[in-house]
Order: sequence, then structure tokens, then C-alpha cells
Amino acid sequence: MDCWKGAEGHSWICPTLIICANGFFSTMRPSEAFLTPYLTGPDKNLTIEEVTNQIFPVWTYSYLALLFPVFLVTDYVRYKPVLLLQGISFIVTWLLLLFAHGVVAMQLVEFFYGMVTATEVAYYAYIYSVVSTDRYRRVTSYCRSITLAAATAAAVLGQLLVSLADVSYFHLNAITLASVSLAFVCSFFLPMPQKSMFFHRKDVSQTPPGADQAAAAPDPPRPSRCQEDESSAPAARGPAPERQDDTPSPQQHVLRVLVQLSTDLRDCYSSRKLLYWSLWWALATAGFNQVLNYIQVLWDFRAPSHSSAVYNGAVEALATFLSSATSMAVGYVKVNWDLSGELALGIFSAVDAGSLFLMHFTDNIWACYAGYLVFKACYMLLITIAT
Repeated sequence: MDCWKGAEGHSWICPTLIICANGFFSTMRPSEAFLTPYLTGPDKNLTIEEVTNQIFPVWTYSYLALLFPVFLVTDYVRYKPVLLLQGISFIVTWLLLLFAHGVVAMQLVEFFYGMVTATEVAYYAYIYSVVSTDRYRRVTSYCRSITLAAATAAAVLGQLLVSLADVSYFHLNAITLASVSLAFVCSFFLPMPQKSMFFHRKDVSQTPPGADQAAAAPDPPRPSRCQEDESSAPAARGPAPERQDDTPSPQQHVLRVLVQLSTDLRDCYSSRKLLYWSLWWALATAGFNQVLNYIQVLWDFRAPSHSSAVYNGAVEALATFLSSATSMAVGYVKVNWDLSGELALGIFSAVDAGSLFLMHFTDNIWACYAGYLVFKACYMLLITIAT
């Protein structure tokens, strides 16, 4: 497992294969589409009110509380430890789901799942720290494709096992536990990155000769990453280089990074277009996560799982397929998004809102399924345009 130490042209292959294996097994969770029927069924014997009002909200707030500190810690410890933490959180989540009982235990499940989702940032950030920039597009496509394929395969597998093989929800969760455990094992074989975006950047020490004088000049001020040209990035990024014999203390380094983050934030969001697209992104993602969190509760209201056939896995598989198709379509449709982006944003946001109203007011489970398919596909289309 030392192929990343080989020839430069092949040094990216092993890390990419391992991170893709990690992404596949961590996303291969056939039980997830059947969480609400599992919790309200004979295995856990919880009421739908307990699940809705006391258990599921814990994920929302724990994810919110953990997201920003985890983001900073992820960069500081250089990604791999956070991927290991995610693997441990996955395993604890499904061990509790399998063997613990009661509202408090399920609230702990939601807390650890909040840790899982908050640490997802390390998955995509990791690969950019171990491959060269000319391979970013390729490895990004690999990482995203493998997770979409795993999510679709998991939903299909779960539905087939439930509908055709009469496999219990307990055993579906056991399969998921095995899968996330394999993802944890994969994390151990990842090479430790030597650099990161903020705390362990290489560009300061690699500043070309003469950059000291340029950086020390009082006019003009150093631009943020939103204003930098790619061609001048190595000389312009980061705080002004210090003399070789002046090594800043860890406290000074952390403070400098935080100041740089605040400067980037101010400069980036001085653009009105970037500001309102980012606001839309934040609000839309918050709404999307809420729908994902509670959609199974709605389906259980429309067609109670103890007395009706459950097709959650099939719907999730189709929704994932449609989402990937709409996302790919953005890359092939010749549209000037600078001119038409706001129009698309308004139209498809309205379609999303309409699908939510449809799901709320209809009593037909198939109309609920259709509304969810439209909602998820439109959201993925818009988030791709925003990207």
C-alpha cells in the first residue's frame, strides 16, 4: 500500500482508489430508507410522535453545532483523522441502532449521525490535498460518481431484500453496520496529507525570490482568494512571508489563519451576486435537509408501514438517479448562467415549493412519492448551477 510513493504520474491512483472505496462503503447503507418503519416497528416500539418530536430534531441541532468547529479542525489535523472520526461515528450510530432501546438511546444515535454528516467535509477536501491540481476534475468526478452509485445500489438492494426476500429491518441495519465498518478500515490505509487549505499551506514557504519585497509593499493590499488570479496565486496567497529565522508560534499561526478567513469572508461577500446565491444555497440546503429528515415520517402517515407495502428504497433509488441525471444535464446544456441563472433559480425554486405543497395537502402516497422525486431532482439541478 505504498503506491503513492511511486512515480509522480501514478502517485494519485492509490489515494483516489482508497477514498473512493471509503465513499462507496460509507454510502452503501440499505437500511437508511427504512429508518422510520424500523423505529416505529416491533424492534424499537417507538411512537411516531416520539420519533418526530424528540428524536429526529437532535440530528438537526447537533449537525448545526458541529459543522463549523469540525470544518476548522478538519483543516488543522489534515483530513485523515476526521475521516477516522467519521468511521467511528458511523459504527457507534449503527451499533446503537441495532442494540440500544428507548428515546434517549435513539437521541444518541441522532447525535452521532450529526457527527457523521458534519465530518463529510473531509471526504472531498482530503483528495485535493494529495493530488495535483491538474487531476482535480478527474478525481472529483470519481468521488462523486462512486457515492451516487453506492446510494442508488443501497436503496435498490434494501427494497429488493424487503420486498422479495422478506429480510427484516434489523438485518438491513446489520448489513449497513458491516458496510460502514469496511469504510472505517479503508480510512486507515489513506496516506497522511502534508498540506491543507489554511493551517498547513505550502505556498508561504515556496514563495519565489523577490516576493518578500512585493508582499511588504504597503500599496496595494494583499487580495483575498476571491480576488486572486490563478497565475499570481503562489506569490499572493497567505500572510506576508516572514524572515527564515522568524518562526511564528502556533498561537500566532492560528490567529493569522482566523484573520485571513475573516478577510476572505468580507472580500468574497462584497459581491452581491455571490451573496444572494450563497444565501439561497444556505436556505435551500437547510430546507432540503429538513425534508430528508422528515420525509419518511410523512410517508408513514400517508401509508402506515405496519399495514402497507413500503417502497421507500425504490423511491430513494429513483430520486438519486434523477438527481444525478439533472446534475449531469447542467454540464451539457449550453446556457449562460450569468444571464439565466436567476431565472432558473426562481422557476425551479417555485417548482420545489409546489412539490412541497403537493406532499402536504395530498393523502395519496403515490403523489407524495412523485412530489419527492420532483423536489430532489430540482434541488440537485439548482445546487449544480450554483456550484
